[in-house]
Amino acid sequence: MNLVSKVEQTIEEENLMQPGDVIVVAVSGGPDSAALLHILFALSGKWRWQLVVAHVDHMFRGEESRQDAQFVKAWARRLGLPCEVAHIDLPFYIEESGANPQAAARDKRYAFLHEVAAKYGAGRIALAHHADDQAETVLMRMIRGTGPSGLAGIPIRLPEKNVERIRPLLRIYKSEILQYCQTHSLAYRLDRTNLERKYFRNQVRLDILPQLARYNPRLPEALNRLAESLRAEDAFMETETRRWFDRAVRARPYGYALSRDGFLGIPLALQRRLIKLILSYLSGGMDLVDFRKLEQIRIASLQKEPANLALPVCGFIEFRREYGSLQFRRTDTQTGSGPFDKLITDYNQSCSLPHAEAEFRLFERGDDFFSASERARERGGAPARTAVFDWERLALPLRFRSRKPGDRLDPLGLNGSKKVKDIFIDAKIPPSRRERIPLLVDAENRVLWIPGLRRSRHALITGETRMLLEVSVWFPGPFEWEQ
Repeated sequence: MNLVSKVEQTIEEENLMQPGDVIVVAVSGGPDSAALLHILFALSGKWRWQLVVAHVDHMFRGEESRQDAQFVKAWARRLGLPCEVAHIDLPFYIEESGANPQAAARDKRYAFLHEVAAKYGAGRIALAHHADDQAETVLMRMIRGTGPSGLAGIPIRLPEKNVERIRPLLRIYKSEILQYCQTHSLAYRLDRTNLERKYFRNQVRLDILPQLARYNPRLPEALNRLAESLRAEDAFMETETRRWFDRAVRARPYGYALSRDGFLGIPLALQRRLIKLILSYLSGGMDLVDFRKLEQIRIASLQKEPANLALPVCGFIEFRREYGSLQFRRTDTQTGSGPFDKLITDYNQSCSLPHAEAEFRLFERGDDFFSASERARERGGAPARTAVFDWERLALPLRFRSRKPGDRLDPLGLNGSKKVKDIFIDAKIPPSRRERIPLLVDAENRVLWIPGLRRSRHALITGETRMLLEVSVWFPGPFEWEQ
């Protein structure tokens, strides 16, 4: 099978492209991208593809870089293909930002390729990574330390920003590419920086792989088989992780939360993956932590003591365990933070409390609603969505506010009073949640009701009650103050 047929077979097997697709082809001018463009151009008539050539001049090599760009533009012109070229002063950007040179070049290159895709309405960006690149990547990750996802290597397809990055040559070796270029008399450019050993990848390519090949001459093939098998298994594990996320994790204004009991039920093989997935969602896809940090969070999630702990993850994310609640929080967004105090002026209305992520509905009720008061009296001091008060025994106006130091409640069914702080502790309300729980207080600053927790013995319904006030709480999700 010739190389064009092999690449076409990969495209069909992996569903990399469809007939009629608009495809941005990233062309550096080297042999790999030269072969990629030549092969896709040879297939484009049959598949009705519209190809767009894109080239980035990183300005690392001065005149050589400019000549690379001119070479790519001239070749695209001969093929009758549109060509977009970006000149990016990477040396200046790296000096100003302190970014890693290779990472900065990659990020700027991909950003430009996505801009070109958007301009032409392309759904695919074709990259020229090949099987030797895959072997080098897997070995580099093994040396640095990685998990199964890392050993899966470079993905053959990767959706990103409504565009899919595809690598049709990922199963083709460099020797095959060079032979193809020779057979078809393809001219190409050589990048001298590929021989500089200051880059780790070049050290792996030029020194480490040749040394290891003394023990296994087919080492690149073995590393590619490893990546291929782990890629399928990793995809399965990722699907299972997302299922557990949908089942166990709840979105919160500050980030994400799940119960410790729920986490205990997740298979060990998926616990680290779930933590990593949550952190990825919080960071917008950034890879924030290594294995040690993941394991530190996982072990902290399993422990019972201390009841509450906080663990910094990075500059803007922290992990908290508060009683049975595991929380992943962005510390740079303080939704609904700070004390609140809302005066009630209309007792037949809905009252929104963004700080508490809740809404309260108040209704004055007359004689026709005394059946509700009987039910309320039967509930006693148990947690409830609704509290009912004797209207004429209330000291108006009422208000909803956050707790204050020294707040006490006279619990229904008990003598004396109890600190609100102790009620929260007994109910195992997480410390981060206590400041946002609304208290219903009267004009004398007495706490009448802590929704979901306790009701005071003030303004109880009696047989002499003629008018009552019903207060109901509503907010998304289960009726609990845990998160």
